[in-house]
Amino acid sequence: MSATQPTTRLGPLVGIVGFLAFVEFTSGILQGYYTPMLTDIARHLGVHDADVNWLEGSQLMLSALVVPAFAKLGDMVGHKRMLLVSTALTAAASLALPFTDSFAVFLTAWALQGFYVVWLPLEVALIWSRARGVVARTGEGSASVLTARAAGILVAALEAGAIAGALAGGALVDALPLWMVLLVPGIAVVACFFVILFGVAESPYPAGGRFDTTGLVLVSLALLGITGGLSLLRLAGPGDGLAWLVLAAGALVLVPFALWERRCDDPLIDVRMFRDPALWPVFLTAGLFGVSVLGAQAPLSTFARTDPGVYGYGLGTAGSTTSLLIGFYLIAMIVGALNYPIVSRLTTPRTALILAALCVGIGFLLFLPSHETYLQVTANMLIVGVGSGALVAALPSAAAAAAPHGQTGVATGLTNSVKTVGGAVASCVFGIALLNGASGVAGGTAGSFAGYVTVWVVCGVTALAAAGALLLVPRRAFTDATADVPQA
Repeated sequence: MSATQPTTRLGPLVGIVGFLAFVEFTSGILQGYYTPMLTDIARHLGVHDADVNWLEGSQLMLSALVVPAFAKLGDMVGHKRMLLVSTALTAAASLALPFTDSFAVFLTAWALQGFYVVWLPLEVALIWSRARGVVARTGEGSASVLTARAAGILVAALEAGAIAGALAGGALVDALPLWMVLLVPGIAVVACFFVILFGVAESPYPAGGRFDTTGLVLVSLALLGITGGLSLLRLAGPGDGLAWLVLAAGALVLVPFALWERRCDDPLIDVRMFRDPALWPVFLTAGLFGVSVLGAQAPLSTFARTDPGVYGYGLGTAGSTTSLLIGFYLIAMIVGALNYPIVSRLTTPRTALILAALCVGIGFLLFLPSHETYLQVTANMLIVGVGSGALVAALPSAAAAAAPHGQTGVATGLTNSVKTVGGAVASCVFGIALLNGASGVAGGTAGSFAGYVTVWVVCGVTALAAAGALLLVPRRAFTDATADVPQA
């Protein structure tokens, strides 16, 4: 096998990838299981349907806060160890949900359940460190290709779990008492804990060092201000002065954070990574990708449900037909995730990333001329799904391949954090856009057509901008040949 066509067989990594795929399957269950029963949860807690939005917002804020800390601790003390800690916290929170009818307690437990967001970055960092050890020991294969292949399998398991979770949740909520239905994810997460404990070996040679508490406090304040300000804007609208003040304060805290990190001997986040020619386009792509993968899914679902006979646009699909559309999208993501390493091997990782971003951009821009029939929307979503699945798998593995020594977990975690912020910004912007000029039909609650056009244009343009940024990446980036190059 030539150096330019390294093997994609996982070999000694098959076992660990299999166990971690189970973990990601469970992560998918957590992300898909509750969606069909959110109205039932609202009735159980005695709150309005609109209050369910606080559940999404609470997890969004927690994910922005915990990923930098857990990613750094993974590099310092071991990625498996932090996987176990985050899984234990997720399990405790999941098991609390069935046994409370208090909205405050449920909201707190739901937020803490969001610790699962650190699983994929920690897993990719763990696989990268193990893959490099295997390649160094055997002299065969490529660590970057093995990591990309493994990441594709993990993302495929994630999306399969999301499909299974949505189907199981929808079936069980109609057949069992709600507390029994809510118990299922907690049991699955407990099983994950023991799978990691007994099936996954620790990453070799933790970096050690001293934890940067000051950096964590500063970045937490910044992210809390940014995500909190965006949540307030979404709730109160662009005319709310407090929301803009909180948002600006969060953004300003990034300045002392960056200054501190540059002076710190063992920083929480090595800010020099944002100057690295291979890494900064990846982080930018993650943020721009978050716009569509996190911010656009709800608008696409509501567009499908909107009755064209009443509002003049939409598909007017039933809930089951809409779920089928989402299922097609998730299957396309699986296809994209599994085929990314193949395309990467046949071309280069950079080219594969660019093609994935182009798929997302083209798919969304196709909505502009083609959005009137179910077949048109499905075709668009399949194109978007293939690109999205590839990017979900590719971004953390690319960051791991280009990261400085001892910062693998941090780099993979940053792709998640930046993606979350991008999704938060998009969610705020899209919410305001859909409300602006919304249909005045009596009793109508549909978003405006101009708002949906805004969603499609913004998602398409940001994806194309990501593809443009990736053109600036060195051609042979994210390969073993560049993995050990000292950072600027």
